[in-house]
Amino acid sequence: MNREIHLVKRPEAAPSHEHLQIVERPVPEPEEGEVLLKTLYVSVDPYMRGRMNDAKSYIEPFQLNKPISGGIVAEVEESRSSQFNKGDLVTGSLEWKEYSTASEREVRKIDPSLGPVTTSLGVLGMPGLTAYFGLLDIGAPKEGDTLLVSGAAGAVGSAVVQIGKIYGCRVVGIAGTEKKTRYLSETLNADAVINYKKENVAEALQAACPDGVDIYFDNVGGSVSDNVYPLLNKFARIVQCGAISSYNTPNDQGPRVHMHLIKSSALIKGFTVGDYRDRFGEGFHHLSQWVKDGRLTYEETITEGFDQIPEAFFGLFKGENLGKQLVKTGSK
Repeated sequence: MNREIHLVKRPEAAPSHEHLQIVERPVPEPEEGEVLLKTLYVSVDPYMRGRMNDAKSYIEPFQLNKPISGGIVAEVEESRSSQFNKGDLVTGSLEWKEYSTASEREVRKIDPSLGPVTTSLGVLGMPGLTAYFGLLDIGAPKEGDTLLVSGAAGAVGSAVVQIGKIYGCRVVGIAGTEKKTRYLSETLNADAVINYKKENVAEALQAACPDGVDIYFDNVGGSVSDNVYPLLNKFARIVQCGAISSYNTPNDQGPRVHMHLIKSSALIKGFTVGDYRDRFGEGFHHLSQWVKDGRLTYEETITEGFDQIPEAFFGLFKGENLGKQLVKTGSK
């Protein structure tokens, strides 16, 4: 039998075990043009929380009593496709199942020369591409800019910090634990770091950004971001990537940003990485080169066991992960 993780109830606040259920189904058989895949690594990501709601968004919501899906690294167990062979390692957006079938168009081979296979779900995958396009296309960094990054020790934020340094920015990172703030300052060489759980955020921001903020790459929203807007410089760019602080807060009330944007002539733009699908090749090229050169490093928090996927997902909203949160479910 094949274990799957289904959404069985839509959460109104923080998701818990009452919303997810492990069920057993027969292992599927691949049809012509398909492959049977053994799941090796599962990516859990904050955006999945939004898909648990039955609401219109940029992507369809998860269906009740159906498997959740997301980024996965898998091994081809059986192939009925001329493009894949047994033993190939692939990645794609797949369902949370121990074994699944996919068409040859739904997955791509992983190039092991670019790095460990897990990087295809992190720095050389969706998070890395999100950081690359969000910062470069919307943030438009220039040497000497002050770049402020919230959620700076996460998979996207940590890449933004490093790409900002590559482009000559003065980088300020915001995180919520001493382990994360040490990582930002000692490993990623952030110029200043703020622990929003231990410091007065408004005062700490003013001290860390004495010349104001030119680029704000926002992964968290909420009260942290409320304190950033008064510090925006003329023609500042706000990259609205995420808002994890409010994902589990029904009827969340935001700040009044209008006057701050008018006074600073600032740009605020939300985006999803799918907006740049036709430029993914460009992103992969630069990200992989930076990784090879040692200019872009990464951290991974890896939990083991298929049945631990829900706990790893819940942990995202408690700030438990450093870098990319993955779950190892099998081995090649």
